[in-house]
Amino acid sequence: MTLFEAQPYDPVQARNRRIRIVSISALVLLVLILAWNFRHYPQEHIVDTFFAALQQQDYERAYGIWNHDPDWKQHPEKYASYSFTEFMKDWGLGGQWGLIKSYHVDGSAVPKGGTGTKFDVGSSGVVVVVTVNDRVADKAHIWVEKSDKTLGFSPY
Repeated sequence: MTLFEAQPYDPVQARNRRIRIVSISALVLLVLILAWNFRHYPQEHIVDTFFAALQQQDYERAYGIWNHDPDWKQHPEKYASYSFTEFMKDWGLGGQWGLIKSYHVDGSAVPKGGTGTKFDVGSSGVVVVVTVNDRVADKAHIWVEKSDKTLGFSPY
């Protein structure tokens, strides 16, 4: 086919092609934005479930979420470094937050820098920030380990 044998210009076909290109580009951009905004959703969901259990005063379930082991009662010696008694001192009625009446997961981030502890960036954890009992000045910072989904107190 030579230049003189080319198809005549079809404005409808060109417009449809342009619409397809713009639509696909917008869709890809939307997917990228959503993926970026919800990249820590699994960790935020775990913390939300943890605080929901605390709000319902189901401390045994909350402790299971903390250790990512719902059957923790079968082998409590496995969690001797942070026992259920210590957990109740921190998260029970006499703990820092008292009775949890309300909470809101504000967001999450991967901290930069290293502390020389298990909470280093190399361990692939996320810090989730939670407003508890409408205490805006004093927020809970919960560390969620990505690899095993356990919770901990954030050093950040």
